Amino acid sequence: MIASWTVLLAAPASAQQVAVPAFTLPPSSQLSEQAKQVLARMKAATAPKDIAGDVTRQRAFYQRYNDDRLAEMRRHFATTERPTQINGVRVHIVDPKDGPAAANAHRILINVHGGAFMWGSGSGALVEAIPIAATMGIRVVTVDYRLTPEHRYPAASQDVTAVYGELLKTYSPSAIGIYGCSAGGIITAQATAWIRKAGLPRPGAIGTFCGTGAGYSGDSPYLAGPSTGGDVMAAPALPATLPTPYMEGVPADDAAAYPLMSEAEIRAMPPTLLLAGGRDFAVSALTLAHRRLARAGVDSDLQLFDGLPHAFFMWPDMPESAEAFQLIAQFFDRHLTDRNQ
Repeated sequence: MIASWTVLLAAPASAQQVAVPAFTLPPSSQLSEQAKQVLARMKAATAPKDIAGDVTRQRAFYQRYNDDRLAEMRRHFATTERPTQINGVRVHIVDPKDGPAAANAHRILINVHGGAFMWGSGSGALVEAIPIAATMGIRVVTVDYRLTPEHRYPAASQDVTAVYGELLKTYSPSAIGIYGCSAGGIITAQATAWIRKAGLPRPGAIGTFCGTGAGYSGDSPYLAGPSTGGDVMAAPALPATLPTPYMEGVPADDAAAYPLMSEAEIRAMPPTLLLAGGRDFAVSALTLAHRRLARAGVDSDLQLFDGLPHAFFMWPDMPESAEAFQLIAQFFDRHLTDRNQ
């Protein structure tokens, strides 16, 4: 693809902007052949620009999009799912087809789905829960949290905390993991801080994928769009708040809203996995979060997949996605206790 843009660096006013010349950016040489084919399918499935700002049309488009991804997941993985409520919150409980593995009988994961805080309930949530449930052999509870614009922060954190608090009646906190992608990755970090604010013990480990609790900043918002065939998504300088109605009016110094910008919340985080594609607009925020966690002595892993875009593992027909599922399963297997205490 042809990439041409001007990089507006988040730096002091004395620093100069850098005009980047047009050049041809090939697919990463690290990509599998299957990934290259999937990238072409991703491009064909891109949302039309004219639905931007129209929540009704966006929800309809992404419902179809997630339904398609769910059909692909079902071809790769065998699970059972049942909708229910936990502590008044709608959820789906997802199990491997033959039930959780013996080693995971006393472990459980909570999934927080993506969808720009505006969509993703139902099939979108199952797309994230099914491959991890099947790969790890563990029960996953995926939370259909309240969406914006009907609801605002901290609605999703409250919903995740309500489910977590109920699971604490059955599971040790050290045996519970929480993970999510995109908006779900951000909410995972926020909910972990909200859990602490509620006086509950922290979970055993978390995963913030393609989004995290460190705001919205750095080079990647400028670079990701042109490098994946889209538009520049300019990011403000730190402290940077998230450009979404869900976070409207919430200041950057709200520690529970932007926990990986707060030293106290960073030090209180459990082991954290950060994962994304190398051409994801959230990469800069993830690398910043990882540095902050590492500096505070928090056990954290950063996994970046070169040449792949935002939320790439929603597309299971490539070995890179299978590798991501394995990395996620291995991380939680390493950090969650395997017994109730």
